[in-house]
Amino acid sequence: MLTRKQHELLMFIHERIKETGVSPSFEEMKEALDLRSKSGIHRLITALEERGFLRRLAHRARALEIVKLPQSMGPGSAGSGRGFSPCVIEGSLGKVRKLEPVAPADDQMVSIPIMGRIAAGTPISAIQDHTNTVSLPPDMIGSGEHYALEVKGDSMIEAGIFDGDTVILQKCTTANSGEIVVALIDDEEATLKRLRRKGDSIALEAANPAYETRIFGPDRIDIQGRLVSLLRRY
Repeated sequence: MLTRKQHELLMFIHERIKETGVSPSFEEMKEALDLRSKSGIHRLITALEERGFLRRLAHRARALEIVKLPQSMGPGSAGSGRGFSPCVIEGSLGKVRKLEPVAPADDQMVSIPIMGRIAAGTPISAIQDHTNTVSLPPDMIGSGEHYALEVKGDSMIEAGIFDGDTVILQKCTTANSGEIVVALIDDEEATLKRLRRKGDSIALEAANPAYETRIFGPDRIDIQGRLVSLLRRY
């Protein structure tokens, strides 16, 4: 699930490439999204890359490629995804229009158990208690078994994950390098971090420069799930 700004930027880039054949400059993106600095655009583009929506083309200036659009929208489609209610930047003029939300029927929603809290910071004890449930449309989670955790801490803020968010995770025991996972350390501490494989070791990497990357032997880490979606209340 994309944040509003991520969705706005993705659609702005999509419309500009469709109209001109060239992706917009960082300055044009900054002005279109009314951001104060280009660093915010860099963070949004990185987040879109990590989620598989956008690709930077090497050795070419202003070269961005749309890989996919939200809610199964193809790169050639200008329609809106079911269930989304974002602001979408239309064309190269930076005008914004509101999309009316289309709520799925109750019988199409999937109930996901909330298993407790997970630390995005100093690891806390793993909690395996079913405390509540959250209902989501199926296209927010995909296949497999899923569960939710409430985020505690600020170590993943540059990945767009904030204290108080609810993360949706697909249960799994393995993950690719670069994915955000729930890692169980020494069978007693759980944390939400980006996983990096470094030879025979596993690094748990924060998305906040205030936190250090921690490196463990593979026998000390059990993958409990990988991040597939996120919920936030304003």
